[in-house]
Amino acid sequence: MNNFSSHSFHVPVMGIGYTIDSPLKLAHFGISSVVSLVDDMLMEKMREFHSQKANFPFQGISSKIEDFRARRITAFLDLMDGMVKEKIAEMKSSFSRKSEEVDKYFEMLPTASKARQTYFYLKQNASFNDLKEWVMENLHPGHIDVNIMTKLDKPNFSGSEQLPVEFNDAHAALRGFAKSKLSSSLVLSAGMNPRLFSYMEKWDDFFPDESGNIKKKVTIKVSDFRSAMVQGKMLAKKGIWVSEFRIESGLNCGGHAFASQGNLIGPVLEEFKEKRKDLVNDQYHTFCEALSAKGMVCPKQPPLLRVSAQGGVGTNAEHNFLLNHYRLDAVGWGTPFLMVPEAVSIDSDTISKLGKAREEDLYLSDISPLGVPFNNLRGNTKDQEKEANIKANNPGSRCTKHYCSLNTEFSKRPICTASRQYQRKKILLVEAELASQQEIDKAIVRITEKSCICVGLGTSALLANGLSFESEGPGVSVCPGPNMAYFDKQVTLKEMTDHIYGRNNLISRTDRPSVFLKELELYINYFFEKLKPQEADDNRMKASNIKFLKAITESISYYRQLYTKHSDQLGVVLSEVLNRLSDFEKRVKGSLVAEM
Repeated sequence: MNNFSSHSFHVPVMGIGYTIDSPLKLAHFGISSVVSLVDDMLMEKMREFHSQKANFPFQGISSKIEDFRARRITAFLDLMDGMVKEKIAEMKSSFSRKSEEVDKYFEMLPTASKARQTYFYLKQNASFNDLKEWVMENLHPGHIDVNIMTKLDKPNFSGSEQLPVEFNDAHAALRGFAKSKLSSSLVLSAGMNPRLFSYMEKWDDFFPDESGNIKKKVTIKVSDFRSAMVQGKMLAKKGIWVSEFRIESGLNCGGHAFASQGNLIGPVLEEFKEKRKDLVNDQYHTFCEALSAKGMVCPKQPPLLRVSAQGGVGTNAEHNFLLNHYRLDAVGWGTPFLMVPEAVSIDSDTISKLGKAREEDLYLSDISPLGVPFNNLRGNTKDQEKEANIKANNPGSRCTKHYCSLNTEFSKRPICTASRQYQRKKILLVEAELASQQEIDKAIVRITEKSCICVGLGTSALLANGLSFESEGPGVSVCPGPNMAYFDKQVTLKEMTDHIYGRNNLISRTDRPSVFLKELELYINYFFEKLKPQEADDNRMKASNIKFLKAITESISYYRQLYTKHSDQLGVVLSEVLNRLSDFEKRVKGSLVAEM
């Protein structure tokens, strides 16, 4: 543990709306969470809702004023920052020996936490004044971190005139965060956006002050060590320090699935452990050169560089193993928190559907307009709306938010592939170009598969808080990871933190596979279901498949050694794990021989 956070876990961004106001639910308990900056319309609604709930004055920010998107984001983040600080101040000022919220704050900390142990010792043995003085110094809020998907950077227009690049969606979101009062992290996901990286240089808060402190830190989600080196160096050349690399399992997380070339999270974490000093030193040298060129002072020591991981973690044994074996600073727990309405904004119907979901109900879909595989729940109400439109011969959605409007196939001004406008044009095109009805029907299925997730992923937050929605219906999109199959009931925040720290067990099933084995299985299935059918006679695809299978084979060997040495720590039966690895190996090697 370090002084960065009271907890050894964080709640990652989930969808657009599920963690939109999680800091107001979690931060005063010392728990950090991540807010999506995709939907400024949703943020404006939530700002109005929480302002009225707290009897704060509210003045709306019209979409007709200049830079409204950035202004809405700044206003929403500043509201949450102020409310969290006020809540912490209230907890301190109203503290007594029977202070339930302060008790809950320390009860939820890791069992071995020095702060937790000290609090309950002082409560029993110290004077009230000594106890209160200690609480004043040790009650710290979690961070209000924010997420920008770098791919969602569509241009914006004033009438028919395209606005300058700084008014693109991701750029405006970055500006909204940069102008806010927050001292927290910007989490960048979905790959590199060099223009966005350069735009950070315009904001002083991303640079260290004279004491070496960085008010607004940068966290980057990566899937391998090389990506961390490249992106870290790219930002260091601008004088910006990457304070955290967040390694994410490509297929074992919720939301969009950015599958790697067979690089599984265990071997990737091993490389980070072995080369972490190299990462720091390489980034620090370039960082200092860039600051010097800007006339700024470089900190005498490299700033803290954290490494965390997330994706598919479900037990205390896995949580502790990741922290201790790979020397991580934190572990992200996402999907299980969809069963904790104290932590996220989620409606009761969606919780019920998630609680009943089993493996076959959680699948990798093609519904995302971004063209990236998307973890989906069968029977979600947004997909039901989509199917109803198709049956009514009116496919596609009425595009009200345009955040995924990135396609320029039919116009210079981008439109969304899930929109009615796009799908009508595309269907007419394939009907004119394709010869057989069978080919046309297959093409139409692919076209109409796309769903309006930029609305659907925010609807649950509106329903949970009794707010109106602008879409054609109250359909909810949901993006749980495969781990959802093993969390089957709604629980309290304390019950979930107790599960994470091993004080109870929320998983009733005994057949849940270990986190590493589940990811391995997902990648093998991904190869046979998605990659292999595409190979045809394409030599490049064949070479790519061979590379993929070799990486999987190497990972199997790595896991065989890992589980042999650490089966007790991982809480698994070694013989069962080794049998599964052997089965996986036979399947992969047979295909590898055929490819070669």
